[in-house]
Amino acid sequence: QVQLVDTGGGLVQAGGSLRVSCDASGRTFSLYGVGWFRQAPGKEREFVAAISWSAAYTYYGDSVKGRFAISKDNAKNTVYLQMNSLKPEDTAVYYCAARTYRSRSYSRPTEYEYWGQGTQVTVSS
Repeated sequence: QVQLVDTGGGLVQAGGSLRVSCDASGRTFSLYGVGWFRQAPGKEREFVAAISWSAAYTYYGDSVKGRFAISKDNAKNTVYLQMNSLKPEDTAVYYCAARTYRSRSYSRPTEYEYWGQGTQVTVSS
């Protein structure tokens, strides 16, 4: 089993920055990759970014490319999502997710086995 804890959400003005963290514990040696997703009220869960557990590969959703950066601290088993130039439409609950196997898709929520509890990010205009 793997446990994920999301932290770091909050309220920020448009144009500002925020960093959310995903702390992984348990059988982390079994992990293949970690992704960040977000879900706004009334909307489907949206892919934001993903990183291989080795940190060799990163992927981004079109709506966040050039503004968000995903990274991993190997010593801490923590994955970060640095969010810059935030917009009101970035407002959502952000979830980290992890999987233990290689998949053709890194952007589908159904490909991930473990989920954090989510952290609220609110961007005011």
